[in-house]
Amino acid sequence: MTAVDPVRVDELLERARGVRILVVGDLMLDRYVTGQVERVSPEAPVPVVRVESEHSALGGAGNVAANVAALGSSCRVVGHVGSDPEGDELLGALESCGARADGVVRGGGRPTTVKTRVAARHQQIVRFDRETEEDADERLAGELSKAVTDLAVGVGAVVAQDYNKGALTPTVIRAVMEASAAHGIPVVVDPKRRNFLAYGGATVFKPNARELADALGVPIHPGDSGWMESTRRRLGCAHLLVTLGERGMAVQTAEDGLLRLPTAAQAVFDVSGAGDTVSATVAVALAAGASIGEAALLANHAAAVEVGKPGVQIVRPEEIRAHVRAHREACSDASGTPNEGDSHELEQDRFRPHR
Repeated sequence: MTAVDPVRVDELLERARGVRILVVGDLMLDRYVTGQVERVSPEAPVPVVRVESEHSALGGAGNVAANVAALGSSCRVVGHVGSDPEGDELLGALESCGARADGVVRGGGRPTTVKTRVAARHQQIVRFDRETEEDADERLAGELSKAVTDLAVGVGAVVAQDYNKGALTPTVIRAVMEASAAHGIPVVVDPKRRNFLAYGGATVFKPNARELADALGVPIHPGDSGWMESTRRRLGCAHLLVTLGERGMAVQTAEDGLLRLPTAAQAVFDVSGAGDTVSATVAVALAAGASIGEAALLANHAAAVEVGKPGVQIVRPEEIRAHVRAHREACSDASGTPNEGDSHELEQDRFRPHR
């Protein structure tokens, strides 16, 4: 599918209602505090925020689970929360969005990861993080690994969503990869640097441009098929999917070479959570029978919907359908022929590692 076919999109989204996805990774609670700033504190040269609203949302692997459930798929979650009120809140949020948290382990002497963002007039002023970044100890890692092994039976795909918060230790990663191999199911990996090279055998390896450059320590060339293929082989994955922000995404496969997808976004309000949306959509699409090209195209449109919303939000099937049709009509009006744009353009993008 090099052009978006609304009929095929409808078919895949309808099939999504019958698939089961296992999401494994770092669970977070995102808190948002918004208000107005009208003066500077007399105690220190800092703005005083008069709070007008507060709300919480699922973050990290929790946001992936919420997006899987929003697409109509069944979702089970493996991760960790603390024995604290924030853990109760996070588990309640998973239940409310329709995800099953029977693989979530509590306690272990670690708090629930909470990120609190304070904003005024749509401008973030400060963020407070409460978290433990060290890897889970062997006891907790063993519990998480057992949950992965038990819950992987009967699922259509697994997502490993790593935020370097300690849930995806080498032990847990091995459990994910072994379960995927044992059941013949695709595994979609969103990696971070600590265990970047530990996911050999992944079906889809999905770093963003900066993560890939940082991990490899060299400039990257996502528009160069030869470079992408050598990197795919080095990482040991079937498909390398690199998200490029406003440049869209690049997908390298052994069978089809390089697929270059320009962004489908019409407007960008907030990029937070777009990577989680891509992970969820790719996994659901593959479980529903999509090819990697179809899964990437569907995820490209889902991400375009997500970045058009403020903050971290879910994307629903009807939003994807509407976006696909609007994008197709816009392409048709511009060229006279319905198409996906320059889906195979080979840009010589160069991203340098972040130091």
